[in-house]
Amino acid sequence: MTVKWGRGGPDLLVTLDRSAGPLGIQIQDQVRAAIRGRRLGAGERLPSSRRLADLLGVSRGTVVDVYEQLLAEGYVESTVGSGTRVAAVPAVEPARQTFGSASPSRPVEVDFEYGIPDLGSVPLADWSWAVSEATRTLPTAGLGDEDPSGSRHLREVVTAYHRRVRSGCAVAADAVVVSGFRLGLALTLATLAQHGIQCIALEDPGPREHDIIARRAGLSAVPVPVDEHGLDVNRLRETGARAVLLTPAHQCPTGVALGPSRRRDLVAWADEVDGVILEDDYDAEFRYDRQPVGSLQGLNPDRVIALGSVSKTLAPAIRLGWVLAPPRFVPGIAEEQRLSSRGAPMLDQEALALLMESGRFDRHLRRVREIYRARRDVLTAETERAFGPDRLHGLAAGCHALLHLPDGTSERAVVSTAAAMGVRVNGLTHYRFAPAGTEPHPPALVLGFGNVSELRIRRGIRTLAEAVQTVHNG
Repeated sequence: MTVKWGRGGPDLLVTLDRSAGPLGIQIQDQVRAAIRGRRLGAGERLPSSRRLADLLGVSRGTVVDVYEQLLAEGYVESTVGSGTRVAAVPAVEPARQTFGSASPSRPVEVDFEYGIPDLGSVPLADWSWAVSEATRTLPTAGLGDEDPSGSRHLREVVTAYHRRVRSGCAVAADAVVVSGFRLGLALTLATLAQHGIQCIALEDPGPREHDIIARRAGLSAVPVPVDEHGLDVNRLRETGARAVLLTPAHQCPTGVALGPSRRRDLVAWADEVDGVILEDDYDAEFRYDRQPVGSLQGLNPDRVIALGSVSKTLAPAIRLGWVLAPPRFVPGIAEEQRLSSRGAPMLDQEALALLMESGRFDRHLRRVREIYRARRDVLTAETERAFGPDRLHGLAAGCHALLHLPDGTSERAVVSTAAAMGVRVNGLTHYRFAPAGTEPHPPALVLGFGNVSELRIRRGIRTLAEAVQTVHNG
């Protein structure tokens, strides 16, 4: 996409050697090379002849002659009132050795990628209002370097929301505002390492990126199996880890909720080993057939660190999240943030606080909850029609489900065949922490439906059924 610079756009870098020949020729050569090398894109506005002459310390006539020569050669176009712009010319690229031609991949028509909310439902008008209101009301002092823990206003709102909606018990002093979940997790793990924690347990299956983030923070990671009741706490005890990261309200990717007895056992484990529970509260707001599940942080606030963000409730592009931590960890997390990123933009923090406080945030959640419920119902009906009953699991909450494939089906082959048919999906193996062959799960596909219309859900499920049939017949 061409950047549409205004008339007062940025300067153009041209370097002149006044002892190396005519200046006009040097300017021509450098502009021509920039266009052919795609450093200047087709349609991009060039500086006016007067502006470029002033910048280079040459006469305007010299630049006019340069532009006329480039115009004659077809490198630029000139329109009255629009200035001089780069013309579309073939790029000069280095020769590449080819080792056979690959067949072109089919465009993705249905994308069951996990973790993407309905981007068409993002409340942009409400967000625009909140940003405008934040800009109008934020004191001048708020435009300076903020507290590394984040906006006091947002921390008050987030913790009050967590207490009201998730039965937590954190207060503003326990919160650190961060630029999204991943950064919050990285800062938290670095802080835990400073407190002597060397190993963290991760759900298996679960997001593989958590392992990478843990290792970058200096911690080793060990897998703990997940069954129909959630994380196996007895297996957790065998690992020797003093920290665990889990998704208790709607496990990623199996969709199970951590059972009541497991919740009690997990809190008891943390007390036994002087450990820490990291609670990833990523989509607890979206529930359909069950009562809300309270936060683990409310059960044992001295042992639980709750991490949240708006990437699933609003949009990933609004990079805002929070860490609710016991008091002994808050200064370390805030200091890690101060040294690494200096925190999220203050205006955005204030906008989110206003969005939540005004009721617009919950109005949006209620609206998209019904959208997701309808999509979930279509997914259920289509899957039952194509694959038979009891194949789809994890549907009581969230925006993804687990489709169990017939025994003996190759996940990899189904995923590859579906991709060739225009459907993107991941197998459960994609989320396995343990090496292949270790306590294998039955073959399954993870179906994210948050950003998939009902029409595309129907088409996608029919295509997946065809892909499974093709794999079995092959």
